[in-house]
Amino acid sequence: MFEDKKFLILGMAKSGYSCAKVLASRGNKVILNDIKIEEEQSSLQVEELRKLGVELFFGSHPDNLLDDSFDYLVKNPGIRLDHEYVLKANELNIPVINEVEVGYHLLPDNIKLIGITGTNGKTTTTTLTYEILKEAFGPRVHLVGNIGFPLCSILDDVKEEDILVMEVSCQQSTNFIDFKPDIALITNYSPAHIDFLGTYENYKYVKSKMFRNQNDDDVAILNFDNNDVMNEMKGIKSKVKYFSSKREISGGYLKDNSIYYYDEEIISTLDIKIPGIHNIENCISAIMISKELDVTNEVIKKVISKFRGVEHRLEYVDIVRGVRYYNDTEATNIKCSQIALSSFIEPTIVILGGLERGQDFSELSNYMSNVKSIIGIGECRERVLEFGSKIGIDTYIFEHLRDSFVKIREIAESGDVVLLSPASASWDQYERCEVRGDEFKKFVRELNDL
Repeated sequence: MFEDKKFLILGMAKSGYSCAKVLASRGNKVILNDIKIEEEQSSLQVEELRKLGVELFFGSHPDNLLDDSFDYLVKNPGIRLDHEYVLKANELNIPVINEVEVGYHLLPDNIKLIGITGTNGKTTTTTLTYEILKEAFGPRVHLVGNIGFPLCSILDDVKEEDILVMEVSCQQSTNFIDFKPDIALITNYSPAHIDFLGTYENYKYVKSKMFRNQNDDDVAILNFDNNDVMNEMKGIKSKVKYFSSKREISGGYLKDNSIYYYDEEIISTLDIKIPGIHNIENCISAIMISKELDVTNEVIKKVISKFRGVEHRLEYVDIVRGVRYYNDTEATNIKCSQIALSSFIEPTIVILGGLERGQDFSELSNYMSNVKSIIGIGECRERVLEFGSKIGIDTYIFEHLRDSFVKIREIAESGDVVLLSPASASWDQYERCEVRGDEFKKFVRELNDL
């Protein structure tokens, strides 16, 4: 399908680079354009693409670069839908696709493709599913997609009978045309990315694209408890199966502190290390997918019982003198911190704050019933103090995370949880929120030396 064609790739990054390599090596004419100047790109990647014959335009979007001679515009998922090249491609009837769509059409026959999407939980579900299948099937299993590994980047390693576990974002789904997984799962819907997709209705529609592309040989696994999921997926052609954490259903469900798959007990929730009902749902989801591939209960239990979560997402760090520490630095908004706070019943010391973006901490009020103390850090720490004082919880503020650990050592008691879930971006002090999480884990490890 993608041979002897002319492509304009909009955006370098991981996906643009990987896609350009794949298309150029298959005899296509490839032009890549990125707003960043060449000095901000990887020199090794730039050199490699030039050797493959890719024409590179950095630092601007020239008005005359895109014309009707192109067969496809390949858009980086993060680029806005109203970008000038996207609008012009639409006017010229040039298909706008993305790296995932390209990679999908170049996959070998007889592979098993699993696609996992949803507003929350998709990264944890994808990672856990991958770990279970890797334990069951070894190197035949590949982790790809929005989780950090472009589909095009692994094409040379994929063979017939392999299994691909793919996290799919709404930004990727936007430009799907034919892409469909053999097994598709959606964790849930809630309003998100409205700034990118315009409306919640459009967001739900975009998320449903890969399900609507499925046929009756494929499987769709849906969250029975989420009304928006159930309504949006009406009329899909695939074989539909369900999971629930609230009721006993024909499918995967939670009952009496155990997860069941079609009335067969799989694992007790006491054996699950990652906290919160949302993570129980993630485990049920991973079990539903694994069972489609006939993975044994022994393998499933072995992996889930050892799984400590995705790094930086409600990640269990350590227990020090009876106090458990959790790193949820990826909670850069209020909604994520609400989920984290609702995951614990123990007395909790929560660390809030970071970049000042006018976030409304009062939206956490209904989730603070188990919070004994608040630590405020970063640029918006004074507003954290104001919030804590208003709801009557002892609050201590520090400019830097490291300084807060003196107070944490003083007030934390055996049986407590210390939770870094800032409800704030990290850019006031850190290049990335993962750096903040790594620093938190470093300070926790140092407590063991005191």
